[in-house]
Amino acid sequence: MDCPSEEQMIKMKLSGFDSVKSLDFDIANRKLDVYHDGGINPIKLALEELKLGSELVLTVESEAEFTKQDESQERKLLWAVLIINFLFFGIEIIAGVLSGSMGLVADSLDMLADSIVYILALMAVGAAAAMKSRVARFAGYFQMLLAVVGFAEVLRRFFSLTDAPDFTTMIVVSVFALIANALSLYILQKGKSDEAHMKASMIFTSNDIIINSGVIMAGVLVKYFNSSYPDLIIGAIVFLIVANGAFRILKLDTGVNS
Repeated sequence: MDCPSEEQMIKMKLSGFDSVKSLDFDIANRKLDVYHDGGINPIKLALEELKLGSELVLTVESEAEFTKQDESQERKLLWAVLIINFLFFGIEIIAGVLSGSMGLVADSLDMLADSIVYILALMAVGAAAAMKSRVARFAGYFQMLLAVVGFAEVLRRFFSLTDAPDFTTMIVVSVFALIANALSLYILQKGKSDEAHMKASMIFTSNDIIINSGVIMAGVLVKYFNSSYPDLIIGAIVFLIVANGAFRILKLDTGVNS
């Protein structure tokens, strides 16, 4: 668990468990405290299905009392990060096509993948379980299709003679995308007024920001070697990450009750 979209996926995965009373996320330390009634095994199995590397560290009894969270505030935050991610999806895919950069195209689809997660999270309150499951399946298959098409294009370019992409566009757009991802993380963490772990180290643990940094580095290597290969390599890596994200979305089952 090291980015805001993965936090939302965990929330959606456990939203159908009546036994879960509260979730306390510590992204900086990759830690999640689950306050629940009854046994831990159903919750543990549900988290393992997401393939996020979850591991049970400790289970103790607690007498904590919980109040209903302010859903309206959380929805506002989700809308804000959804708009940021979807806006940069559009910017990056246009810039990627115009500059010939598969790294930017792939990163734009990663932004789209995060947007899909935030859309599903916004649906988590009030929507019927069957509707949420249908939307999640459609989003997962659609994201998988985009990843497969993108990866196929990487292979086509790899085995054909293609010009090196515009490295300046790659670097400049990726820097702004990195800022957008950091802003999204800040907005989501700002809503946790009772938690004091909004630190710089936390920002740089995000997968999305690591991907942005990878595209920036690929742009530098494209300039240095005057070759399209660094761009194609980072593009292939990101498409694999997007495909893995699609699998996680397909693993969501918001109709479970425990």
